[in-house]
Amino acid sequence: MAEYGSSNLVKRKEKKKPPLIIFGVAFGEISHLDYEPNSKLKVPQNDLLVFFRQMSVMLKSGVPLSQALELLAANMTNKEFGANILDVSKRLASGEELSSSLGNYSRIFSPIMIGLIEAGEAGGILAKVLERLASLIEAQSKIKGQITGALIYPVAILVLAVTISLALLIFIVPTFDEMFQGMGAELPGLTAFMLTLSKIVTSPGFLISAPILLFIAFYSFKISYANKSGRKIIDSLILKIPLFGDLILKSELASMSDTMSTLINSGISIIEAIERCINASSNEIIKIALRNSISLVTQGQELSASLETAKVMPRLLVSMIKIGEETGALSFMLENLANFYKREVEEAVTVLTKAMEPAVIFVVAGIVGTIVISLYLPMFSLITEMGG
Repeated sequence: MAEYGSSNLVKRKEKKKPPLIIFGVAFGEISHLDYEPNSKLKVPQNDLLVFFRQMSVMLKSGVPLSQALELLAANMTNKEFGANILDVSKRLASGEELSSSLGNYSRIFSPIMIGLIEAGEAGGILAKVLERLASLIEAQSKIKGQITGALIYPVAILVLAVTISLALLIFIVPTFDEMFQGMGAELPGLTAFMLTLSKIVTSPGFLISAPILLFIAFYSFKISYANKSGRKIIDSLILKIPLFGDLILKSELASMSDTMSTLINSGISIIEAIERCINASSNEIIKIALRNSISLVTQGQELSASLETAKVMPRLLVSMIKIGEETGALSFMLENLANFYKREVEEAVTVLTKAMEPAVIFVVAGIVGTIVISLYLPMFSLITEMGG
């Protein structure tokens, strides 16, 4: 069991004086004592990673848990988070368990974290569990960062392409329109279409309606995704997107395998491990597959057989889990699966980035080239007529 102990640090009762914050910048000396505990606070994954890793090191060094928490609270760069950790330390000193104390901050510490810490307390391996938890957060953050990096590039180029197109339609095309009217020549269809599009984009109605339509589209998507059936449809379509869908699926499987391996290895039952994996997943199709597997496992089926019924689960994953069950090394096999899918995600990101570069250049060149060609077509026609 972890030694909770009591802190030898001097308790100071000071009136909380939150620092002056202007545009996110705090002025004056700041301490975790300047803040009240905030159960609605959201903490970056990197702060959680540092917290769990440092707490594991302190426990291995023999520092009582309550004192370790106070030391961490005082030295955190995120002072608001430090105020919450100081409150947890006080709860420990009053006799609460670490898991129940952290449970008061459910927006910071997920059910998986609480479950692992609870198992670590029960098995007397809290320091080991905290280190494993830090590794789990680090792996998940890395996967999330890789996917974000893969998505940022095409989105940024798409925004650039739209911006350039709008700039040409708003500032360049209208000048050609005046010139073409002076010529009195018959305009090709592509040129006429581009001029009409320019008039629409530069009209007051478009300036008013475009933001409204974008807001309606965003709000409709948000409402649909908040609905269970809508989220199922959207997440199903996401997994079918070429290249991106496969990348997202592999990242989900890597996270699921890593989480389940950690939970089972910490002594948590298979049913509870699956339930916590459901909470950790961000894709409704994966969640449905895991919910169905709970029902089948409860009826006596093996995990591999229950996952085999879900079409979204790859044959490789099912086969590897089955081997793990037959050999009694399920957590070890899940850990290998997690490492395998992490490598797959890295390779998929590399392939996706390389594939997107020429595709994006082609799209941008196609958009800009079409506009330029449409503007010069009447000139070519006029030159031809003059030559004839």
